[in-house]
Amino acid sequence: MATGTVAPGNSTNAAKLTFEELRAALRQIGEERYHHKHPFHLLMHEGKLSRGQLQAWALNRYYYQSIIPIKDAIILSRAADPSFRRVWRKRIVDHDGDDQRNGGILRWVKLAEATGLDRERVMSAHEVLPATRFIGNEYLNLVRTRPFVECVASSLTELFSRDLIALRMEKMRQHYPWLASALDYFEARLTEAPEDAAFAIQYVFDQAGTRAEQEGVMQALRDKCDILWAQLDALYFAYVEPGWPPPGAFRIDAKYEGNRG
Repeated sequence: MATGTVAPGNSTNAAKLTFEELRAALRQIGEERYHHKHPFHLLMHEGKLSRGQLQAWALNRYYYQSIIPIKDAIILSRAADPSFRRVWRKRIVDHDGDDQRNGGILRWVKLAEATGLDRERVMSAHEVLPATRFIGNEYLNLVRTRPFVECVASSLTELFSRDLIALRMEKMRQHYPWLASALDYFEARLTEAPEDAAFAIQYVFDQAGTRAEQEGVMQALRDKCDILWAQLDALYFAYVEPGWPPPGAFRIDAKYEGNRG
């Protein structure tokens, strides 16, 4: 067996992965499980989503965006190390903003408004899919209940999110030019995500002292990828095939069905 590999279920006595091995293993999880391969995103990048379907995506994704600072506040509340808290609290400001700048949440609202949605309608979250709400809340449950190092590791989709963000911006400008002036959220994440990922991966490497703990780190990242994938599953079922939004959820206006402009 190659160095750093271990048979499933036999991690107790295995050697701890080096930093580079751990990073490679986490990146492999991203290659296999990140939502860049989901059919909904593939349709988006091919320019095949209608304006109405993009509205559904923006509205539902807003709910997820809105819980990110809550997720980070939960992690902060569990952190005993002041030096960790000083670094991690930046994430809350990045999403909530402060007196000097808007954060990621309001930047996302700007994107949703560019699709033709009303700000209050988006921010109320009244029309999100039940699955969107359940999946978002499950992310909060993860960081409340799992070992602390796994909670930090769940953020490591940031290791590979930059590539998807860059691709998404390119494809949106190409296929949906009416969104080109509202991509501030993605612009900011091109810088924020790599910075956050660099801190988090070093932290989990330092704190996961055994191979078994590293396996927990990797499982947390798989679970986070599953959360993001499941969110798109719900959107696809409700607004692509068969196109069956549940009672109370957002419904596409007839004038935006099949309309990319």
